[in-house]
Amino acid sequence: MLTKQSQFIVLVDNDRLKKADAIILLEGDGFFRIDKAFELYQQKWAPVVVISGGIVNRSYGSFPPRELKERLIKAGVPKSKIVLDNASQNTKEQAVNIIKLTKKKDWQRIILVASNYHQYRAYATFVKAMLKANTKIEIINAPASLPWFKKERWGKRIELLTSELEKFDRYIKDGHIATFEEIFHYQVWKEKQS
Repeated sequence: MLTKQSQFIVLVDNDRLKKADAIILLEGDGFFRIDKAFELYQQKWAPVVVISGGIVNRSYGSFPPRELKERLIKAGVPKSKIVLDNASQNTKEQAVNIIKLTKKKDWQRIILVASNYHQYRAYATFVKAMLKANTKIEIINAPASLPWFKKERWGKRIELLTSELEKFDRYIKDGHIATFEEIFHYQVWKEKQS
């Protein structure tokens, strides 16, 4: 029998893409997530790309949001179709700020782009922020599928995945991420939106 965490991973890995109001590109993992965000934009899954994150720590893979924006523009996303949320200093702040933005813009569905190793915690964080804001939007997972064993300055993604999953219990206790039960309940609601 699968653990709740394993069931959660299966759900995230098998999310179905749907047309959305915005693509949310979480800063981190260098420039490697940009290709996924551009691919989604180019395929018209959403008309806007939001770059979220304001940390600059190159040795950890956190590059300045303006550099991500420049690369998206160079790839072919018009400047007018890119929104910057560069106030966020961590995943929780990214989630809170983006959920506020969805309410302000009346967005009903967003596509969340992180690296494959970070997508799980990012998604759980966004679901928790949505629940705390007492709102309901569809959050669609579209992780950037990147090499697991390639060594980057900030580590191998397979090792980063272990670190991410180890944070779950502590972050659930701290109220930063949704519990597996909250996520499963949300997934039932989400599937009914099809």
